[in-house]
Amino acid sequence: MSKRIASIEQAAPSGPAYSDAARSAKAACSGGVGPFHATSCRLTGGSHRVSQTLWAVGGFLCLALGMVGVVLPILPTTPFILVAAFCFARSSARLNSWFKGTKVYKQVLEGYVTKRSMMLRAKLTILIPVTVLLAIGFVLMGRVPVGRVVLAAVWIGHIIYFGFIVKTDKQA
Repeated sequence: MSKRIASIEQAAPSGPAYSDAARSAKAACSGGVGPFHATSCRLTGGSHRVSQTLWAVGGFLCLALGMVGVVLPILPTTPFILVAAFCFARSSARLNSWFKGTKVYKQVLEGYVTKRSMMLRAKLTILIPVTVLLAIGFVLMGRVPVGRVVLAAVWIGHIIYFGFIVKTDKQA
């Protein structure tokens, strides 16, 4: 494994933005934590490129769905942007830095990632569509009490998380 770690350190671009990627890859190959650490060390050559391509495709697909969610209020934007961020982080450092420079990332996620807080408007933008969709599901599951309990628990979890755990940022 030491040869793999050395090749990762040599292949990683220099600069502060890329040093974290090289360190995380080194930690993953040396028994780091996370669900993908076992597979990331085994990927070499063509299979690594295929993996990166699939993550990039998933990122662009979720980004597109998030952009549609900006226009259609019934489709939530934030979850798709979160998944897109995850996919781009797994695809390549170049796509990840491109995504972090987009206006959508800066509006939807940057405040939460840097300060672990959200504007009240962003919280309401998440909570109102989620509440409406869960309420529709709750009504449609009139004869499925287990489904109603699950939907109620998810809704209560959203209210608790966004109302009491995530700090509200008062600055614009």
